[in-house]
Amino acid sequence: MRFLMLNWRDPRNPLAGGAERVTLGYLTALARRGHDVWWFSNHFEGAADEDAIEGVRIVRGGGIGTSVWAARQWYRRQARFDLVIDQHHGIPWYAPWWCRTQCVAYIHEVLGPIWNAFYSWPLNVIGRWQERWTHWLYRRIPFWTANQAARDILHRHGVRDVTIIPYGVHTVALPELDAKPLTPPIRLVVVSRLAPNKRVDHTIRAVQSLRERGVQASLKIVGSGGEDSRLRQVASDLNLGACVEFLGALSEPEKDRCLREAHFLLHASQREGWGLNIIEANALGTPAVVYPVAGLTEATLHDQTGLVTQAESPEELARSVVDALTSPERYRTYRWNAWQRAKTFHWDVVLPKACDWLESQALFSVKTSQRRSLNLKP
Repeated sequence: MRFLMLNWRDPRNPLAGGAERVTLGYLTALARRGHDVWWFSNHFEGAADEDAIEGVRIVRGGGIGTSVWAARQWYRRQARFDLVIDQHHGIPWYAPWWCRTQCVAYIHEVLGPIWNAFYSWPLNVIGRWQERWTHWLYRRIPFWTANQAARDILHRHGVRDVTIIPYGVHTVALPELDAKPLTPPIRLVVVSRLAPNKRVDHTIRAVQSLRERGVQASLKIVGSGGEDSRLRQVASDLNLGACVEFLGALSEPEKDRCLREAHFLLHASQREGWGLNIIEANALGTPAVVYPVAGLTEATLHDQTGLVTQAESPEELARSVVDALTSPERYRTYRWNAWQRAKTFHWDVVLPKACDWLESQALFSVKTSQRRSLNLKP
């Protein structure tokens, strides 16, 4: 069968993140099953028009405001696809109205308040309005997401059919947990794209709050993005240069080493589809302290695999860390539970069910096409 993914970014795009990593995971699994798998994305500076990654054929065309048209023009020259996956990142591809085959919508999170992080009035209001309107427009299209929060919002917006498929991780859980005593300085880590909606500045201010509470702590920030300079200035203004380290984008082994060494992963995003790095950290024996927002509260089970703060503030992040420090036994329980749960989210567990579902959607298209062909016979 033939599959096509529509996504604004592909894995080689400098702005690619967790969404592209998990998308590639699903598509490479389909390719390994012998399917013909394609990915159409925006062109970016220095990129080839066509590419291939682990059996997935990449096609790039257009940019902001033009890629839907470019995709449609390219699509018309291709052999028939059995399933088109229209991946929404605030704005969709409107594929159900031009692909002429079975289509599903793929969404990581409903952006909602994230529009406010990137745009001021009136663009933020327009963005939120069109996102909700888009969901109503797509209400008869099957949706696929990774979390219950997104499913519930989609249902409220009129979408009728939403399937939850959890994300998987490549990170292999440690064969056994190593000792990690809570001796100072408490090692904290953030793994994130440095963007406004990720609120990495809250984690820096949490370090300051910990210091004010008499807790020695260090923070490693792994990732790159447009907020880099501003975040460095925040750390400098708070005189935290000696204990906040900016590491930039790291290789997977280097990133895993940071996650394994840390006592806690901090996550202060406004909203997430899941929180992929939380499960990666858990697999390496590191629990997370996260904000009480959609996605993160499903990736971290409060007081079981980590801690969910009571409010979205740096002070609450610091308070939760301090609470964990008062009970080393409870901390060991978080580590154990998180480590065991992370094993259930490895790709080896997730992919078979995900591929089965995608194949069932494509098979519906194949059967429909066969029926139409039979009806056309004289």
